[in-house]
Amino acid sequence: MAIFGIGLHVLVALFFAIHAIRNGQQLFWLLILFSFPLLGSVVYFFAIYLPGSGWQHGARKVAKVAVKTLDPSRELREARAAFDYTPTAQNQMRLAAAQLQAGDAAEAANTYEAGLQGPFAGDLEIRFGAARANFACARSGAAVAHLQQIRQADANFRAEQVSLLLAQALAGAGRQAEAKAEFEFAVARFGSFAARAECVIWAVANGEQTLAARLRTELLPTIERWNRHTRDINQELLRRLDAAFGQIRG
Repeated sequence: MAIFGIGLHVLVALFFAIHAIRNGQQLFWLLILFSFPLLGSVVYFFAIYLPGSGWQHGARKVAKVAVKTLDPSRELREARAAFDYTPTAQNQMRLAAAQLQAGDAAEAANTYEAGLQGPFAGDLEIRFGAARANFACARSGAAVAHLQQIRQADANFRAEQVSLLLAQALAGAGRQAEAKAEFEFAVARFGSFAARAECVIWAVANGEQTLAARLRTELLPTIERWNRHTRDINQELLRRLDAAFGQIRG
């Protein structure tokens, strides 16, 4: 098919040539594209354009979700088999992560705790995993202890995540004054959407209406600007946030 006397394959080659120039690709691609418009375009598409686009990532994500939906226990089975065959620290942490993902937070906490015995007692990733798992199974006191040890060892390690989880764990342990201070610290230091959102959720649950209303005012313009993809990524947080917004007076 020709468009205004120019073959469609030439227009496609021109499109990829512009892409090559804008993205700083080597100039030999221009020679290939204009010498062999059809074949060159196919090669460029698979070699350069596709890996650099969001298509591959999206396809991998869809495939991962499909596998998880059709066989939700697959990763847990494989992780357990790998650890049984080769009981390394890496496989142990894979098993703990799979247990937590599968909803068995108590077993995950036990696996993480076992990983902290011996030579890996100082591994902050393992300790952070233990904190997450303990919090997920309502062992908030243990989660607080792990997070405080992480902060003492390295204040910059996953700083925002540690701060938010610590605030939530303090709240779960009934230490609301400390939880409020930690939430406010996270909002002041990081100023992220997640920090503000988690602070709102805590504030509503603890009768801090003034704080909740102020943060809602700050969050709404951001939410309104989000596209569908961003909303999908933050779907669970938005669900919890919407429930909190519904309880704010004024």
